[in-house]
Amino acid sequence: MAINRTLFAKPIAFLKRDFKIAASYRLQFVIQSFNIFLTTFSFFLVSKMFDKQHITLLEPYGGDYFSFVLIGIALTDYLTVSTDTFATEMRNAQIVGTLEALIVTPTSINTILFSSFVYKLLSSSLRTLFYFLLGIFIFGVKLQDINVFLLLLTFLLTLLPFVGLGLLSAAFIIVFKQGSPVSMVMAISSGLLSGVLYPVAVLPSWLKPVSVMLPVTHGLEAIRQILLQGATFTEIDTRLYCLFIFSISFMAIGIYAINKALQVASREGSLLHY
Repeated sequence: MAINRTLFAKPIAFLKRDFKIAASYRLQFVIQSFNIFLTTFSFFLVSKMFDKQHITLLEPYGGDYFSFVLIGIALTDYLTVSTDTFATEMRNAQIVGTLEALIVTPTSINTILFSSFVYKLLSSSLRTLFYFLLGIFIFGVKLQDINVFLLLLTFLLTLLPFVGLGLLSAAFIIVFKQGSPVSMVMAISSGLLSGVLYPVAVLPSWLKPVSVMLPVTHGLEAIRQILLQGATFTEIDTRLYCLFIFSISFMAIGIYAINKALQVASREGSLLHY
C-alpha cells in the first residue's frame, strides 16, 4: 500500500496543480465547449452534402461521412496533446527558471513529464466524450456493439507512439530551446496523410506508402472499424501488430532522447538558458 501511495503521489500532485490552474480560468471551459460544438456542427453540415449518395470509399465505415470524420477529429485531439505537452512543459520550465530545480530533485525527469501529462490526458478525454455525446444524442451518430477492452487496447497502442514523439519533441526543446520540428511534421503529415478527414484510399498511389508509415493511420482505421463496424480482434490484428511495433520503437526513442538531451544540456551548462 505504501508503495502504491508513493507511486501515485507525484502524478496526483501534478493533477491537482494543473486542475487548480485550469479552474482559475473558468471561461476557458465555456470557450472549449463552444468550439467543440461549432466544430461538430460544421462537419455535420458538410456531411449533409453526401446524404443519399452512395460513396464506395465510405462503405468500410458504414457509409456515413459524419461518423467517419467525428472519430478522426476526436482522436486528433489526443494525439495533439500527446505531442505538445512534454515540449510545452520543458519550455515553460526553462522560461520560469524551474527546470534545473526539477532535475536535481530525487524524482526522475520521466516521472515529472508523465505526471504533467495526466491532467492533459484527462481533459482531452472529457473533450472527446463531449464530441461523442454531441454526435450520438444531437447529430444521430450510431455506434455498433463495442468490445470495450479491444477499444481501450487499440487506443493505448495508438497513443503511445505519440507520447514517444512528444518526448522526442521535448528533447529538441532542451537542447535547441525553440523550434522543435517533431510536432509540426507530425501534425502536417497526420492531418494530410492518415485519413483524419477523408479515407486514405483517396490519396495518390505514391503517397499511400507514406501513410502506412504513420501510426495514426493504423490507429484511426482500427478504432473506426471497432466503433462503426463492431470489428473483432482478428479483423484488425494486423493494425494492432503495427501499432505495437510503433509503440515500442517510438517510446524507446523518446525516453532515450529526453535523457540524452538532459545529459548534453548539463554538460554544456545550458539548462538555464532560454
